[in-house]
Amino acid sequence: MTISHVADDILQALRGLEVDQQLAVFWFVYTEMGESITPAAPGAGTAAPEIAEGVFAQVKELSQDEQLELQRALITQKDTQISREYAALSDTTKLLFWYLLAQGMDNGTIIPMPAGYELPSDSQDVVEQIKQLSFEDQMALFRDYVSPMGFDSTTASTKSEAAR
Repeated sequence: MTISHVADDILQALRGLEVDQQLAVFWFVYTEMGESITPAAPGAGTAAPEIAEGVFAQVKELSQDEQLELQRALITQKDTQISREYAALSDTTKLLFWYLLAQGMDNGTIIPMPAGYELPSDSQDVVEQIKQLSFEDQMALFRDYVSPMGFDSTTASTKSEAAR
């Protein structure tokens, strides 16, 4: 699925934010879209809930500081055990995993957003742009956003060779 140039610009703006701001944007979008994300996501039938839930269960067992560090590691493609497992998931299963994280933040099993946290203006701008997209473009944007996260040793070696 190809997303529009507008959505591609939003994706680049999202990825251009600091890691913690990216996490906050994802959280704020979840709170806006919430319940409609996973059940209605196009292609959600290809998600593997048991696998997403298995990776999520590992995250739940971590301390709150470790949970936050893991989320940062996924975004920055740091080499960790869970980051490698995540990289092997399908894009729709990755999206489901992030949905489970957001639900966990909601119910207190995952480190929550700090009380009273307000998005910086550049992050708020990204959220507002995401809200303007159609639901299908939002889902495509999120899939494209979560897809390269995690640590994939096959692409990591290719990236390091290309950097030489």
